[in-house]
Amino acid sequence: MTHFAIEVAGEANPLSVQTLYQALSAASSTDPQQIKTGAQQLHNWEKRSGFYSSLQSIFIDTSLPVEVRHLCVIQLKNGIDKYWRKTATNSIPKSEKEQIRSRCIESGIKEPNPRLALQNALMIAKIVRYEYPVEWPDAISSIVSNLRSVLQSNSNSLELTRTLLILLEVIKELSTARIQRTRVSLQAAASEVLQVLGSLYHDKARTWLTFLARGDDGEAAVRSIEQSLLALRVLRRILVAGWDFPNRSSQFQDIWTLLNDHFRETLALISNTALRFHGNVRQLAEKHLRQIAKLHVNIARDHPAGFSLMQSSIPLLSAYWSLVDQFGETFGSRTTDDDLTMDGRDGESDDSRMPLIEFLSLKGLQLVRACLRIMFNPARTFKYQNDEDKAEKTQSRDLLKSGFLTEAFAQTAMQTLVTRFFVLRPDDIRDWNEQPEEWEQKETGDADFADFSVRPCAEKLFLDLILNYKMQLIHPLMSVFGHVASAQTQDVFLKNSVYAAIGLAAPILEDRIDFNPFLRGTLKHEVQIQEPGYNVLRRRIAIVLGQWLVVKNGLDRELVYQIFQHLLNQDDQWNDLVVRITAGRQLKEIILPFEFDKMTFKPYSATILTRLMTLIEEVELSETKFALLGTLSVVIQSIGEEISPFADKIVAFLPPLWDQAGKEFLTKQLILGILSTLISALKGESQKYYHLIIPLIDNSVNVQSQSYEQLVEDALGLWEVTLQQTSSNAVPQLIALAPRLFPMLEAGSEVLPTALHIMETYVYLAPREMLQSIGPLLPSLTSLLKGARREVTGTVLSIVELLMRSALDIGGDEALRILTLELLQAHFLQTIVTGLHGAYESHQTTGPNRSRTWLDVLVETDYLSLLSRLALSSPGLLLDALAAAMPQQGKEGSMGWILTEWFRHLDNISHPEKKKLNCLALTALLKTNEPWILIHLQDLMTIWTEVIVELYDDKEVTSDCLVYLKPDAMQGERETAEEERQRKLMFGDPVHRLDLKAFVREHVRQTIEAVGGKAAFQAQWIVNVDQEVLQEFGKLGVM
Repeated sequence: MTHFAIEVAGEANPLSVQTLYQALSAASSTDPQQIKTGAQQLHNWEKRSGFYSSLQSIFIDTSLPVEVRHLCVIQLKNGIDKYWRKTATNSIPKSEKEQIRSRCIESGIKEPNPRLALQNALMIAKIVRYEYPVEWPDAISSIVSNLRSVLQSNSNSLELTRTLLILLEVIKELSTARIQRTRVSLQAAASEVLQVLGSLYHDKARTWLTFLARGDDGEAAVRSIEQSLLALRVLRRILVAGWDFPNRSSQFQDIWTLLNDHFRETLALISNTALRFHGNVRQLAEKHLRQIAKLHVNIARDHPAGFSLMQSSIPLLSAYWSLVDQFGETFGSRTTDDDLTMDGRDGESDDSRMPLIEFLSLKGLQLVRACLRIMFNPARTFKYQNDEDKAEKTQSRDLLKSGFLTEAFAQTAMQTLVTRFFVLRPDDIRDWNEQPEEWEQKETGDADFADFSVRPCAEKLFLDLILNYKMQLIHPLMSVFGHVASAQTQDVFLKNSVYAAIGLAAPILEDRIDFNPFLRGTLKHEVQIQEPGYNVLRRRIAIVLGQWLVVKNGLDRELVYQIFQHLLNQDDQWNDLVVRITAGRQLKEIILPFEFDKMTFKPYSATILTRLMTLIEEVELSETKFALLGTLSVVIQSIGEEISPFADKIVAFLPPLWDQAGKEFLTKQLILGILSTLISALKGESQKYYHLIIPLIDNSVNVQSQSYEQLVEDALGLWEVTLQQTSSNAVPQLIALAPRLFPMLEAGSEVLPTALHIMETYVYLAPREMLQSIGPLLPSLTSLLKGARREVTGTVLSIVELLMRSALDIGGDEALRILTLELLQAHFLQTIVTGLHGAYESHQTTGPNRSRTWLDVLVETDYLSLLSRLALSSPGLLLDALAAAMPQQGKEGSMGWILTEWFRHLDNISHPEKKKLNCLALTALLKTNEPWILIHLQDLMTIWTEVIVELYDDKEVTSDCLVYLKPDAMQGERETAEEERQRKLMFGDPVHRLDLKAFVREHVRQTIEAVGGKAAFQAQWIVNVDQEVLQEFGKLGVM
């Protein structure tokens, strides 16, 4: 191996191929210390120029140990993810990229180790994803050219396999690209790829099909079938991604026809019981069928018009449905072990473990669903809408409607699905008994589960049919239901299937079935039958009730609660774990509907809650425990204060679950949510549980905690609701939590709004303690004033305004003065005054070069409201604060511009309480008797007239409408502790305590006296007021 060195100035261990090889050897050894040292050295080098080309140099040397080379290619692949982009920090230099590109394909084609060949192919695909088509325009053509060369030499099967592998990974990577340029370039290259691959596949497939047809499955057949499978996998990707309109391409249609012919021929070949295949030949042949079936579904989903309009599509759909029908005949009696093909992975999924007939039937069901979407959801299915596209859309729908998706087919399909595919299979019953939690979780499944299992897919197809063929299918479905629901029918599994259909179709049948007689006469009886097999029906009844209660009003809810109380009873032998878990899940659907009445539920709540919590403790699967905890949360939220008798048991029940959850943070999040719901329901009674709750909050909101990121949001919700329900006799441990908020008060924090609301709640709860500890927090609040979102700024100003009022209530003017000094020291008031001055300057200029302000109207209102609190409490303190905030202007200079801006802004204040507050504050400034306020007498009279008229809209009232005379009259029926604090503080607010007209009258009287009487007041100040303003003000009777 050639050795060269890349010296890095000042580095103790310079990068070279030799030193890199040594580090790789150490990192791939079995000695933990060497692994740590080698990995650290590799990490130190990964940003160095030449590192990745040196990795490739070692990788392509096939004489070196496989472990070292494997680590090389992994490092190289990961480095491409991190540093290949031009915009990446420490990106790989262009010359190094070119060197890597120039060697990667050739080395991959000759790579003898299959594991390393795959990693190299994945690496190439990543490079192509970044470089194609701009930096590496001939990437695909280079691979295809190599493929042609290998095919022409016809001597090296290894090189052919490796080339196909590279092409497969490249096409897979590019087919997922969303950039239009990449998609267009891939489609431009698709024809060349298909030409070579199609010929290769045809030759190889014809070879092994001929061998197998005559019973020869020797080495030549195996080699051909392996190579054709790899080619087919590439074909599937390029056929889906390479054409937008496959029906318009003769080349596409030729290969489509060839693949369909091979599909039929191969299926017939492996279905021939007279033929016996050795080794893995049968599995390889089946994989061809699986790949082609996937292609059929991919084309139908991605190119609906193209699929429908190709000549073979209708016969293909009919053939698939024949397979579905054939498989349905034995579906209920088969197990997944029947004909199980244990051939491992094919590089894409584990679906090769599913029996072939089941897999093809699943694809057949998916194809029918895709065709139904083409017919009934064209707006969401078809992508293009020019005239030709619209014509093809109409033509494809008409073709499907007349050729396959007829009304007769819909009826036959519904009957097949319900009677054959809704049944439980023997292996379902086996798993039910042996792995109940796992089976129940699998059956619950998510939306995508229908893509991997026959019965869920059949249920989805049934829903598609019943939704789109209502008139044709409702009558036959009702007929079958009427027969099966009768007491004479003893076939439990048939009932389970039909009840499943009735549950799924509940939104369509809710006005066709009188459900109460069925509930009272049939389900009530069946859920109590003590015979083998009826556990299956009990599970289904729980599901059906959950499906019907959300769509049907007026059901006998008491009977439903009785049924669920019964189904959760573990002492009944037929209420096995699956039945009880299903009932626990469905209980949430029973509780959630709008019709829920907690008093109707109350007689059953104790038993149901006890049995539900017992079940939660019993189950082991985290997903199941999570789902049942979700049900418990819904029950607590729905019954509200009625949960009180069970609170002790619930709270004692949750800590062990928290400990068991470990790092299952979803469960912990749900536990925090349950506690929040419980505390909201219990209100003041919840304080006895704080010794358990506060440590949970403390641990979850600690930024040093490993679980902070996962739990902080839910923990903050619990923290907030705990504070809201806490009485004024605040718990010391709860007060001690407050400093945990400080690190969260950063502008970029996602939890910032919640953290600020919690801080505001703390001020309501413990104003004295917060005033004592607020100093260190004020700089953080100051930083949020500028540039933060409006709601954040509003909450910050609300907190400070609340602190001002609290300081005045607790310590009078002296406490307010101390707080004002702290606000000045933190530059909080300076920020407010600077913002207002910027707004003033902006309003004094016009034109394109006018001064701009970052202060919007709402924030300026909040700023002025904060200053209003100071002015109303102590005008002198406001003047001192303004002078300290802008010392260069002095008191008179500051008040000159600020009053101009203040009066100008009053018209923009729409909130009545804030407008009155500002009016009171400006009026209070008359106490100073200073000329800078008296020269604004006309502005004052204007705002007095406007606001007093608004507040005395009823001429018979004796005070303005914002004065609240009876505080207790506004007390809520279920008032929280925080709402009580807010109500009391609101009634102590001068805005709601002072009558504006009387306040103005008194301050005008004092001002007249201060200036020497009415005559002097008239001569010095009234003379400057417009007569119209004076007349309107005079009508108020203030002077």
